[in-house]
Amino acid sequence: MSYIGNAPISAAFLTDTFSGNGSTTAFTMTVAPANTSSIIVAITGVLQDPSTYSVSGTTLTFSAAPPSGTSNISVRYLGIPASGVTTTAYRTVTNFTATAGQTSFSVPSYTVGYIDVYRNGVRLVSTDYTATTGTTVVLANACTVGDAVVTESFYVSSVLNAIPATANSVARTYMPVGSVLQVVSATTTSEFASSSSSWVTTGFSASITPTTATSKILVTYGANCRIPSTAGALIQSTVYRGGTNIAPTTGRGFTQLQAASANQIDSAQYATYLDSPASTSPLTYTVYIQNTGTAGSVKWCVDGSYGSMTLMEISA
Repeated sequence: MSYIGNAPISAAFLTDTFSGNGSTTAFTMTVAPANTSSIIVAITGVLQDPSTYSVSGTTLTFSAAPPSGTSNISVRYLGIPASGVTTTAYRTVTNFTATAGQTSFSVPSYTVGYIDVYRNGVRLVSTDYTATTGTTVVLANACTVGDAVVTESFYVSSVLNAIPATANSVARTYMPVGSVLQVVSATTTSEFASSSSSWVTTGFSASITPTTATSKILVTYGANCRIPSTAGALIQSTVYRGGTNIAPTTGRGFTQLQAASANQIDSAQYATYLDSPASTSPLTYTVYIQNTGTAGSVKWCVDGSYGSMTLMEISA
């Protein structure tokens, strides 16, 4: 048979069998059912009305002893109560009958400030007793013999490490490795030209302050570049962190555009690099370019086209 989704899973009902002897009325079951309606009981194949038997824990008791027979009594469970589930009492009531002159009472462990005390049905105010130890209650006035003293303590619960429904509620220290902790971006349309064979700043930059010294900074930048109509003309670009060229190859950059013939070339040049600054101080990343051609000026963000830089702090 075909199914939409997963195939159904089935299992037989749990069943106990017993042998009657004509005199025994109580039998011990494998599981404690919730009530008589949670089981189907049959004797020699005849279904029994729930009024003819009772259950208490795992004990099944018939109002009349079933007849003798081998495995002639069957108990089929319609459902099994959950097991291994721990519940917590949120209210504990303890009753005492006082002796003459008694003032101190030993009570189950309680949280100070979360206990009420009653004497002969009257709730006492906080000045009528002392409850500061977590295990005893001491009355200010001695009891007479037979006084009924009742303590009612309350379980104090709290939800720890829950995420509140507010912005920035998850601390960065709890973010998994590779998470984006913050993003900074900048754009420009300012053209920059250079004829220098040295690295020269374009003046375009973005700044970020890492939250931890182990964080990485993912740097992405780019713009449209132009080299003049000179054979061998070449432009390189890189990014400086402060006064340091972060390109992995010494003296080189991240992008390079070179003319193979005497033709002007315009081309978009973009690059991405994962930097490891090992710092929690403010960091400024700036685009630099270099003209290593033979003549003319190379241009970055040519003709006021779009240039961009994005800095992402990545947890590590």
